[in-house]
Amino acid sequence: MNTASHAFRDNLTLLRRNLLHARRYPSLTLNLLLTPVILLLLFVYVFGDVMSAGMNGGTADRAEYVAYLVPGILVMTIGGTALGTAVSVAMDMTEGIIARFRTMPISRASVLIGHVVGSVIQTLMALALVLVIAVAIGFRPNATPVEWVAAVGLLALVSLALTWIAAGIGLVSPNAEGASNIGLPLMVLPLLGSAFVPVDLMPGWFRWFAEYQPFSPCIETLRGLLLGTEIGTVNGLLALGWCLGLTVVGYLWSKAQFNREPRQ
Repeated sequence: MNTASHAFRDNLTLLRRNLLHARRYPSLTLNLLLTPVILLLLFVYVFGDVMSAGMNGGTADRAEYVAYLVPGILVMTIGGTALGTAVSVAMDMTEGIIARFRTMPISRASVLIGHVVGSVIQTLMALALVLVIAVAIGFRPNATPVEWVAAVGLLALVSLALTWIAAGIGLVSPNAEGASNIGLPLMVLPLLGSAFVPVDLMPGWFRWFAEYQPFSPCIETLRGLLLGTEIGTVNGLLALGWCLGLTVVGYLWSKAQFNREPRQ
């Protein structure tokens, strides 16, 4: 068996290990998944009328706000699941399993790849659940089959990018609690973008940040794909650029941290 075959087998083994770990300890995934679901229900049924009153010159209703809100919640779900990856990697680092993996004749990259691919799979499953709940409360996307494929591809790419960043966070964190705190921007940044309100309604001094930070272009592109609204060349290119850039940076950062000497 050649080196590539060994590495592929190691990747599958570590992927299986992480998926089994998530199945045996579902509380972390459940807690992270509940946050976007609660926010979705809260902003629809508690704040929906108030939030919609400020959109489209005051002519929007709750149904229109649900349509606006769901793409942002989907991206927040990705951030929450990625945060779980940071915690999981930090737990592996502090509990000694990584030290054992270092002594075994396996591909070193497979340890991180198993975490990342496992997290992306869990994220897509979580997104499907959130989308089902969104449809149940009135979300009605009008995307074509091609647009659905593009939307799923974008969500997978966002998940891949944030998960590699989360893996790096887990590697540099002293413990699981530290990883949770350091990775909090993965959940907070969508709140400071276009997830809940259009950036046009934000104060001018803050609007530039809300518009060009990583999450807003991804949310606007997803919103356009699912609802047929204007995406714009800038949003599409920014979304793709942020995702590819964060994936490369997260991968190189995680690889460099993992290859450092073990913690004493």
